[in-house]
Amino acid sequence: MRQYLKYLRHIKKFGMQKSDRTGTGTLSVLGYQMRFDLDKGFPLLTTKKIYTKSVIHELLWFLRGDSNLRYLAENDVHIWDEWPYRAYLVANGKNVPPTNSVEWKEGLAEFIARIKTDDAFAKEYGELGPIYGYQWRSWPTPDGRQIDQIGEVIDAIRKNPDSRRLIVSAWNVADIGEMAKAGLPPCHCLFQFFVANGKLSCQLYQRSCDSFLGVPFNIASYALLTVMIAHVTELQPGEFVWVGGDCHIYLNHLEQVDEQLSRKPKKLPRLVINRKVDSLDDFRFEDFEIVGYDPHPAIKAPIAV
Repeated sequence: MRQYLKYLRHIKKFGMQKSDRTGTGTLSVLGYQMRFDLDKGFPLLTTKKIYTKSVIHELLWFLRGDSNLRYLAENDVHIWDEWPYRAYLVANGKNVPPTNSVEWKEGLAEFIARIKTDDAFAKEYGELGPIYGYQWRSWPTPDGRQIDQIGEVIDAIRKNPDSRRLIVSAWNVADIGEMAKAGLPPCHCLFQFFVANGKLSCQLYQRSCDSFLGVPFNIASYALLTVMIAHVTELQPGEFVWVGGDCHIYLNHLEQVDEQLSRKPKKLPRLVINRKVDSLDDFRFEDFEIVGYDPHPAIKAPIAV
C-alpha cells in the first residue's frame, strides 16, 4: 500500500484549502488513480489497523439490498450511525450536541440500542433511504420495475465477458434528496468490471474521498467485492483500480496523516474464501479469512458528519 501513502503525500503537497458541507475544512485535489494487483496480496492498509469485520459486514449489507441500520447495529458495526442519529435529533427538534462530545456519544449509544430492540423505531429512524444496496439490487424504473444491477452484471460476465457495459451505478439523480435525509448520497458511485485472460478486474469511481478514514476502507471493500464476484463467475481476481474525484484530507486529520506517513508498510495479507459459493447471495461473514494481517495500531480521528 505504498501507493496509498504516496497519494496522501500528493494531497498534502498539492491540495488546496477548501470549505465543505461539514464545516471542517479540507485540503483537496481533483483526480487521482491507484491500481492494486490482487494477485500480490489483499490491499488492506498496514500502516494502521482496518477493522475487517466492518468491511465485510457492510458489503454483505449492501449485497442484501438492505438500507436499514438494524443489520449493522446487530453485528456491532457502527460506521453509519452518526448520520441517522443526527437526522433523528433534527426531526424531533432535539439539541444536536457537538460530535464526539460525551452528550453525543451517550445519546448515540441509546439510539443504536433502540434501533436493535424497537421494530417501529428502527423502521422510522433506522432507514437510510435508497442508498447503495437499494440502488445496486432494486434500481427503480419509470414503469415501476426494479433492476438488480448486481445480478445482471454477474449474468453478463458469464455470458458476454467482453462487454463494455459491466457497470453498476449508485448515482440515481432522482433519489439523491431522499438519500441525504438520514444517510449520504453515494460517495463511491459507479464501478465497472473488465474480463481478460481469465481474470476479473474492477474500476471504481469515487466522487468524494475522505482520504484518511474512508479511502482505505473503500479500497478493501471493492477489492473484496471483486474477489467475491470472481469466485462465483469462476474467474481469477485481476486488478482493482481506484479513481478518486474530490480527493481530500480533513484539516483535523492532518496530525493523524503525518503519524501514518511516518510508519513503514508491512507485507500485505491474503484473503481466503473458506468454501465454494455458487451465488453471491449465499456468502456469509464466516466464509472470509484474512491471513497474515499484522498492521500497525489503529489511529483514531474524528468523523465529519
